[in-house]
Amino acid sequence: MTTTVICIIGFILYMGLYFTYGKKIERDVVRASDEIEAPSKRLYDGIDYVPAHRMVLFGHHFSSIAGAGPIVGPAMAMCWGWLPALAWVWLGNIFIGAVHDYLALMASMRYDGKSIQFVASDLISKRTGTAFYWIVFFLLVLVVAAFATVISSMFVKTPEIAGASIFVTIVAIILGYLLYQVKMNLPAATVIGIALMAVAIWGGTLMPIALSFEAWLVVLFFYIIIAAAIPVNILLQPRDYLNSWLLYFGIFVGFAAAFFTFRGVEIPMMTEFSPILVGGKPTPFWPAIPLIIACGSLSGFHSLVASGTSSKQITKESDGLFIGYGSMFTEGFLSTIVICAIAGFGFTALRNGHEAAMAAQAAAAAKAAAAGAVAAAGGAAAAAKATVAPFALTLDNWGQLFTKTSEALKLSQANLVVQTYSDMVAASFLSFIPVKIVKIIAGLWISAFALTTLDTTNRIARYCLVEMLAPVKDAASGIYNVLTNRWIASLVPALIGMYLAWSKQFTIVWPSFGAANQLIASIALMTGAAFVAKKLKSKFAIMAVVPAYFLWVTVTAAIIWFMIVVMPANIAKAPGQGWTVQIIMGIMLVLNFLFIFDFIKMRKQGD
Repeated sequence: MTTTVICIIGFILYMGLYFTYGKKIERDVVRASDEIEAPSKRLYDGIDYVPAHRMVLFGHHFSSIAGAGPIVGPAMAMCWGWLPALAWVWLGNIFIGAVHDYLALMASMRYDGKSIQFVASDLISKRTGTAFYWIVFFLLVLVVAAFATVISSMFVKTPEIAGASIFVTIVAIILGYLLYQVKMNLPAATVIGIALMAVAIWGGTLMPIALSFEAWLVVLFFYIIIAAAIPVNILLQPRDYLNSWLLYFGIFVGFAAAFFTFRGVEIPMMTEFSPILVGGKPTPFWPAIPLIIACGSLSGFHSLVASGTSSKQITKESDGLFIGYGSMFTEGFLSTIVICAIAGFGFTALRNGHEAAMAAQAAAAAKAAAAGAVAAAGGAAAAAKATVAPFALTLDNWGQLFTKTSEALKLSQANLVVQTYSDMVAASFLSFIPVKIVKIIAGLWISAFALTTLDTTNRIARYCLVEMLAPVKDAASGIYNVLTNRWIASLVPALIGMYLAWSKQFTIVWPSFGAANQLIASIALMTGAAFVAKKLKSKFAIMAVVPAYFLWVTVTAAIIWFMIVVMPANIAKAPGQGWTVQIIMGIMLVLNFLFIFDFIKMRKQGD
């Protein structure tokens, strides 16, 4: 198998299914009609309900749902080998992810842009909706924790990416001014925005910004509160649209590089069922895989974006398939490229990093010995033996040592993607592009889209709190007005999320985010099935019900495994954050059983 063959199969698969299966859902299931006026026009308010050009909205939606998920998740899953990771991405996209995203978007449009939780309250039960709201809120907190950790780690590792990210944010504000204040036409504004973004990337190489991990968390805390509270057309829409062009370029370059390198995969097709991964524990492929690969395959967070921001900006129903279904397929193809990069160059990247680390420590020991500091030399040699030397990286033990070696080399999965992507480009006919520029672009994939996800998360949290507190509006209007203030409502999830990120327990934060994320995917898909069956009176509800049940069983089993096997040891390392995550998981598990009970009851009543 080569990266070329994988890319060809993936491209044909996604293009073919979009124009066949996707169009059938649009035509026969949802029966999308432009005669139904979109909420963005009917409920326009200039802050959240704002009509957007379909390409601008695609950029916002795609950037928001992509985040770091389709990049970091598949990278972590490579410990099982490239085939299991690829199979989960492709099958998840086809049978769950794309259907889930499209139904969530269209259901929200038919409910005046209300959240998928609100839809569940109406179609299944009020109790179900309340449980759904709380699960969603916990997910939003975990999203902030996971993505803030990814961004801060990357900014510390590569300060040039931090500088470029800040400059690109400034460019996005300029683009928003040109589009909405100057009223410049979209093509002209796009050309200016892309040119300025290129300058911003170049500026990042000249002016890197170096801060500590904790300092970046503080910066991100204030950034996401501000970005989530201001009108969408100041930063959210233009920044996400601009980021989408960066991602289009990255996907195109990655596809061309993977296609024309004709590189054979150098890591095993499959390793073992339970390699060491989550929390340093043996991690079984089933049921743990949805804890690792979230957004690249399927994601409950997508339903929150679709019913949170996108449904309030889409101008007509016929754009729904392009925005919802098309974005999910594009994200799956991004994950396919990530898998190709690590499959073709991952072993070499880790081996070279291992050899470089050993050489650096040997040089440090020799320098200390030459200066007469024998004790220091012995200390350096002992440190080398304790950290890097035990990891004899071979293909035979790839599954067991992939994660450990990455940690020993201080090479996160995000940075491994950056390295292997740049190696793949350098090995192709695109080698004329400077490696440093390629690395910054690949890093911006992760940081720019994770930033997008962070502030979109806080904006959705604001919507969530407003809807959750609606029952007390009349009884306690003062408290309601304070807690639903757009600045206060944005602060709460940011504060809790940054607290969890502060522990640096990424192998705990990421799976807990994945668990909540995939749990919501199964619940949102069940809500979509209820929408198709009860609201649309369609006979095709089964296409959502079957995958939703499968996903619910898988994720529920994964959460139980995670709480029993992984969490106890990690609570001992970071008690505050550990117990916070464990309590969140426990509450979600209880609410999860409540939801499935109500859904089954609704289905029986429908029959």
